Amino acid sequence: MIKINLDRVMLERKISSKALAEKIGITQVNLSILKTGKARGIRFATLEKICQTLNCQPGDILEYEEKTDI
Repeated sequence: MIKINLDRVMLERKISSKALAEKIGITQVNLSILKTGKARGIRFATLEKICQTLNCQPGDILEYEEKTDI
């Protein structure tokens, strides 16, 4: 399972959802879908803009977690 840590990175960088959405050129709704992990995918161009804006690596935002079926 892929875990999205975008909220944590945004908090560390002190940037709001509105400001990030404006800077990367997507709607706040689409950013919210991404932040909550409900997105089915992300374009590399969008991921690149997020990383540029937040001065981070993709691995800071995306994390793989082993899924347990217990």
